[in-house]
Amino acid sequence: MTKQEKKNLKKRKKTEKSGLHMRVYFVLLVFLILGAAVIAVVLVEYIVKKYWGDPLPTAAWLLIAGTVIAGGISLWVNIEFLQPFTKISRAMNRIKKGEFDARLEEKSNIQEIRDICQNFNMMAKGLQSIVVLQNDFVSNVSHEFKTPLNAIEGYVTLLEDRSLSLEEQEEYVEKILLNTHRLSELVGNILLLSKVENQAVQEKKNSYRLDEQVRQAIFSLENKWTEREIEFDIDMDDIHYEGYESMMMHVWTNLIDNAIKFSKKGGMIHISLKPKGADLQFVVKDNGVGMSEAELEHIYDKFYQADTSHRSEGNGLGLSLVRRIVRISGGQISAESEPGAGSSFSVILPMK
Repeated sequence: MTKQEKKNLKKRKKTEKSGLHMRVYFVLLVFLILGAAVIAVVLVEYIVKKYWGDPLPTAAWLLIAGTVIAGGISLWVNIEFLQPFTKISRAMNRIKKGEFDARLEEKSNIQEIRDICQNFNMMAKGLQSIVVLQNDFVSNVSHEFKTPLNAIEGYVTLLEDRSLSLEEQEEYVEKILLNTHRLSELVGNILLLSKVENQAVQEKKNSYRLDEQVRQAIFSLENKWTEREIEFDIDMDDIHYEGYESMMMHVWTNLIDNAIKFSKKGGMIHISLKPKGADLQFVVKDNGVGMSEAELEHIYDKFYQADTSHRSEGNGLGLSLVRRIVRISGGQISAESEPGAGSSFSVILPMK
């Protein structure tokens, strides 16, 4: 049984237990009201008989007792059950209409109703956050598409000038290809992010050498690190790992690419891959520009780029994807950084 299945089973048991408690609570309160009503009627009958004789027959007293009991139960059920559920129904209708600011008061004498109201408020708050994120995502995607498209349109317009030299034509064509590549990469990242966020990953896990995969990621970026004259300090053990091979390649490539991008020219990047108890730990550390604490808080946000001077080299989706892939693989990622002293990213993955 997986962790998620165990978690769902625990939730179902808690819900069933909560429902049982609610039924027991209801029955006990009904008997309490019944007992209180009977005691009240008996006391009234005793007092009336003692001081005024017996003006009413027993049947009348039973009718009074029944009316009092029925009225008391109806009033209690209305206050404790019907009114809260009516409010819940109205709030759900507001949610259905898209009014995600609907909230319920979490005050009730019944724990189960308080839990329902608390869970409803948490759900509404989560939906409201999702809507905000969705709107921001659409806005950011539109902006990210618009920028390279405008650049392509501008360079195509310039190419229509017949008086351009061959060098100028080649430069503009190169710019068009660069922006086309940015668009292609953006679309690919958005599609992959959509898959991993919606758990629509079709890839099966397989066993492979993780250290060799990291080396392949380094070699795939050779043009970038040779251009910046960057050296590597690599310390990796032979690690056999079972996971999503193609998606994990995206993790290493992105983290190493970021280290190269933000390193100083002629800098050093340290990479290690070691067992850590029942897990393994991958660390990539650069001596580049670094980040502040405020920037660290947002590095996994979609389209966020701390250093805008490198905006043309990425679209701000890389680390969002990396964290999601690592989490799907049952691992975790953390980052440490200091302005001017570089950044360090650590990925911990379970070996089994």
